[in-house]
Amino acid sequence: MIPYGQQEVTEKDVAEVVRVLRSHFLTQGPEVPRFEQAVAEYCGAAHAVAVNSATSALHLACRALGLGPGDTLWTSPITFVASANCGAYCGASVDFVDIDPATGNISLLALEGKLTRAQAEGRLPKVLVVVHYAGLSAPMREIAALCRPLGIRIIEDAAHAIGGTYENEPVGNCRYSDIVVFSFHPVKIITSAEGGMALTNNATLAERMRLLRSHGITREPQALKYDDAPWYYEQHDLGYNYRMPDVLAALGRSQLKRLDDYVARRHALAQRYDELLAGLPLMLPTYEAPDARSALHLYVVQIDEEKAGKTRREIFKAMRAAGIGVQVHYIPVHLQPFYRRLGFAPGDFPVAEAFYARCMSLPLFPDLGEDREDQVISALQGALS
Repeated sequence: MIPYGQQEVTEKDVAEVVRVLRSHFLTQGPEVPRFEQAVAEYCGAAHAVAVNSATSALHLACRALGLGPGDTLWTSPITFVASANCGAYCGASVDFVDIDPATGNISLLALEGKLTRAQAEGRLPKVLVVVHYAGLSAPMREIAALCRPLGIRIIEDAAHAIGGTYENEPVGNCRYSDIVVFSFHPVKIITSAEGGMALTNNATLAERMRLLRSHGITREPQALKYDDAPWYYEQHDLGYNYRMPDVLAALGRSQLKRLDDYVARRHALAQRYDELLAGLPLMLPTYEAPDARSALHLYVVQIDEEKAGKTRREIFKAMRAAGIGVQVHYIPVHLQPFYRRLGFAPGDFPVAEAFYARCMSLPLFPDLGEDREDQVISALQGALS
């Protein structure tokens, strides 16, 4: 089976992990700050906070921004459930904004219309989580122009997008957002086995996320209220154990050195897909825009079932039978049973639902190579014929 995504771990990566395994620290040592600094410098952000997953990073971002009961978070329906769940974790209400069918990102028109109605009704969201679907940045300048005058805080869910650019600068610089979140899951652009990171230019937000990622406990002398003994610590808030271990940070920092190469290889494979899939009953993905270049976490085609004379389900099953690990990204979050119980229903976000009905992710990862890419293409041609 050719998977839709797969990590590449080199001997240099292994050596870095072994080096840390033989050191005095497996967790809470020097590697996490080094990884944080390397990612912050790559992206041009002031602060980075490494955690054990992007889901944890989203939760910490919401907590740091003060999201809680009585507040509302908006996000895209076409995303992994964590983009919405982070609001529910905080006791906030969750709602969605329909998408642009060409990119899978939040639609500017839908966002503007929904904001206008919400402002008139006095129910603006406190936080907007902007998902960079498949690695292509959403139009952040325009989104910020709509949200910032209304006091709405912005989190970029860039789980797919490290290595991508917006306005010729790295995704992650936080120019148009309060916090940016990355994922280092094995199918993402680079991996730390499991892990995530939140970036911000706001020192107060960074300090808040660092406190919350480690039980809400501090040992910093200037923060202690009741004692200054050398063994002393204080819990200042109800936090979590969201720390990233040093051994995983070492893997992530090693992989970061190849990030640009990985993105370049993904683009070469995607361009080859474009050339060899032309003429098939498919809508090919948008991964280059005037102001954005995707990190290409996913290569998502949309199937024209009428022209193909077959359903997406039939094509998907034929691909799997041929040993091609296609996937669907994503089932709209509002259609999940948890969110249906909150009142959402089919038809609420019709563009997202139509996108879901057509989309299928083809294998794309740096190690795929042209031979295996040819296998994918041949299998897809057969499944569509």
